[in-house]
Amino acid sequence: MTRAVAYLNKHGIPYDMLEYEHREKGAVYASQAIGMAPERTAKTLIVQLSHRGYLVVLMPGHKSIPFKELARVYEVKRASMVDAETAERLSGYQIGGISPFGMSRSLPVAVDSDLLKHETIAVNGGKRGLMLRMRPSDIVGGTGADVVRLHPDVGDGDESSSFGSESPVRNH
Repeated sequence: MTRAVAYLNKHGIPYDMLEYEHREKGAVYASQAIGMAPERTAKTLIVQLSHRGYLVVLMPGHKSIPFKELARVYEVKRASMVDAETAERLSGYQIGGISPFGMSRSLPVAVDSDLLKHETIAVNGGKRGLMLRMRPSDIVGGTGADVVRLHPDVGDGDESSSFGSESPVRNH
């Protein structure tokens, strides 16, 4: 049992385990291996927010972090990806297996609002080859995440357009 699974069990947060043979890193590969679309597979990334410290970002598997937009949302000068060694040290997990749950260091979490459009999504379970199918609302609630809109669609009028328009939406 990984620390992520232990955390979810301890807090009574529901999930389904999806195990697969890990042959390569990446959310797109993981999504294919478990039979879920990349937009329903969250990748867990750790970024540095200028002087404010670190942030865990959950993004749809087929998208990249728009660092300028992330910096704007969090009102910092710069946002950048941390190196692999730093990500592993902060999370306590191996690259390719980083989960937002049960990290060795408590870090704030941001979830891209596009992930909330789905009934369930898959997030890493704390080791390579283990994904957890969960409701996005359980991920947000279980991590105390901000919901941020990092990929605004020009002219879309859906209900998600209110997310992250000026600052993160705190969800707890």
